[in-house]
Amino acid sequence: MSPSGEQVRLESSGYTADVVTVGGALRTLESAGRPLVRSWSAEEMMPVFSGAVLAPWPNRIGDGAYSFGGQELQAPINEVERGNALHGLVGWAEWEVAERSADRVRLSYRLRPNPAYPWQLALSVTYALSAEGLAWTLTARNESDSAAPYGGSVHPYFVAAATGHVDDWRLELPAASYLVVDDERLLPVEVVPVAGTPFDFTQGRVIGDTFVDHAFTELAAGDDGLVQARLLSADGTGVEVSWDAASPWVQVHTADRPEERLNRTGLAIEPMTCPPDAFRTGIDLVVLEPGAEHSVSWHVRAV
Repeated sequence: MSPSGEQVRLESSGYTADVVTVGGALRTLESAGRPLVRSWSAEEMMPVFSGAVLAPWPNRIGDGAYSFGGQELQAPINEVERGNALHGLVGWAEWEVAERSADRVRLSYRLRPNPAYPWQLALSVTYALSAEGLAWTLTARNESDSAAPYGGSVHPYFVAAATGHVDDWRLELPAASYLVVDDERLLPVEVVPVAGTPFDFTQGRVIGDTFVDHAFTELAAGDDGLVQARLLSADGTGVEVSWDAASPWVQVHTADRPEERLNRTGLAIEPMTCPPDAFRTGIDLVVLEPGAEHSVSWHVRAV
């Protein structure tokens, strides 16, 4: 079996996608044969959370230690070099195919209570292709008898062209502020305006050699209520990602890596329900009451 689990192929209106059961991840996404995400082979292990579901928290918890409901809790440190608990607990879990058709699949995973997170969540992620592109939905239901902290996101690396690097691509991101982080651990310091900084992409600009691994907020939505980010190549083609107010933050990362094939070859755009370290700060943290459900969606289309 593939290291990324069962492979589910979706097709509709010129779009194709491969969804895998490990991490509930999106392995490929193409429009008329043009890639929209940086993919990986079905014969290799998923690299650096590519396309995976991030829950019950996205991004980092400093030291992995947090308090909630009178409990002092410790999550595993899986970003060892920075001493953080990174990207939740389900990015490498084996999800189950709950429903499938030619253009849609729903995967499910039950996160059992554990020392890092003593609540039970029923999670599902749905991928649906249409002429409008990909609709990507993550839902969580608290099956415990007490309130649970929660945050969610996904981790695709988008590409504006079949080849090239983020340095050559133009990013349009309507974010008025970004989260300053410390250099050593990438943990929050303060939220500041993007104006006058290298992180101002409000009018769109070529990324160049800018290093980005930051969360952005104060996101301007269009008349339809959706925030739209675009990653474009020199000829104006590329990919658009859109989401609503349920994700008031978005993490952007230029994928600076030691591996040549991964280094700056895709741009992570991760709309998030909460910022980094929300389990410690409480900022925009979702509190799921017993039996409550939370759902968030993102859309991806070719430009």
